[in-house]
Amino acid sequence: MTTLSIFHTHNPSAAGTVTSDAVEIGQLLNNVGVRFERWPTQDLPANASAEQILEAYSEEVAKLKAESGFQTADVVSLNPGNPQKEAFRQKFLDEHTHSEDEVRFFVRGQGIFYLHLGDQVFAVQCQRNDLISVPEGTRHWFDMGPEPEFTCIRLFTNPEGWVAEFTGEDIAERLPRFEALERTTL
Repeated sequence: MTTLSIFHTHNPSAAGTVTSDAVEIGQLLNNVGVRFERWPTQDLPANASAEQILEAYSEEVAKLKAESGFQTADVVSLNPGNPQKEAFRQKFLDEHTHSEDEVRFFVRGQGIFYLHLGDQVFAVQCQRNDLISVPEGTRHWFDMGPEPEFTCIRLFTNPEGWVAEFTGEDIAERLPRFEALERTTL
């Protein structure tokens, strides 16, 4: 279930707000400049290729490219059996920013985007059919959990793809990780 938990940086152990209402999540995120949408489900085989996924969502991807100037779209997927899963998880766990919007559409599975906005952290547990667009320059991190299982469409304006500037702050270490939030929201 898609869930938004809002933490205050001065009390990062307990969320002040928790909601699983998609409309409310969209409104709360829109109020801080973050795009959140739910796209219609497409029937895809469990082993769908990147090409099949991009074809199934071609209209939605084309619309985003036209609206926001994205140049490329690709598909990223990770499963619990991947021997590099811990290294992949660690790569995204530290707070960072990007020089472009970070856009992800969840085709399957889940992951949590943590958005550090002022003195609050918005933890968005995204699920299948969720689109999130983290604005350029927003401090954030992503936790895919210890047993990652997700497939996402990514859109980029920079042909180099994912390029991060790490902040060096330890805020990500002070908030509950995927395992703790998953237990409290399911």
